[in-house]
Amino acid sequence: MDGSFEELVAEGAAVPTDGWDFSWFAGRASEERPEWGYARSAGDRLARAGAALDVQTGGGEVLGSALDAAAPGRPALLAATEGRPPNVARAHASLGPRGVVVVAARDGSPLPFADGAFDLVLSRHPVRPDWPEIARVLRPGGTYFAQHVGPASAFELVEYFLGPQPRAVREARHPERESADARAAGLEVEEVRTARLRMEFHDIAAVVHFLRKVVWMVPGFTVGAYEDRLRALHGRITADGPFVAHSTRHLFVARRPAVA
Repeated sequence: MDGSFEELVAEGAAVPTDGWDFSWFAGRASEERPEWGYARSAGDRLARAGAALDVQTGGGEVLGSALDAAAPGRPALLAATEGRPPNVARAHASLGPRGVVVVAARDGSPLPFADGAFDLVLSRHPVRPDWPEIARVLRPGGTYFAQHVGPASAFELVEYFLGPQPRAVREARHPERESADARAAGLEVEEVRTARLRMEFHDIAAVVHFLRKVVWMVPGFTVGAYEDRLRALHGRITADGPFVAHSTRHLFVARRPAVA
């Protein structure tokens, strides 16, 4: 995009960060999508579920897309949790009229539902799956269906700002470790599919907005704290074209064993 460094940075710093609507990035940044089509696949499962829960729903955008894919079928009971207050308000506005019960629940706290309340639990990009709580709220025979962020996702960008990261940080969110944790909570892991996807940032405004929105990438990110690195990256993008990184994702399907 055209504009001086100062203009682009100011633009990226001014865009609201609530919810998980990434439409602002159109033409400024792009990311490949996994071949499994999470929202469509989640919609197929919603159409067959009696009671479902979406954990860490953000502003409800992805669950809304899954409901569109599920139409006309849908669960008789559908709830969603979210921890960030601006996202809770946004999710209430978008999902409430569709009959979804939106509950404010801080990440890491127990899910505010009874044991065995749901036959389907969904989540797209949870910060950290709480496997014991997921297993607790699933009915015997119920399914956890989710798309997780994988290890070292977008680390070309992360390490540009933070430098080389320790092995333990790079290997966090590894699907094998998550599978072991799910099994330890009593779940049966039925399917794990992985993908490495190309990302492109076409201007520095997109970088600024992305790091403000996805706050765990560069913790404590501010334009002032990283101005020198941002200015250098702006020059690099202007001279050489888009900054390329790679996200990692995995589709995770687990089941609570049925009771004889």
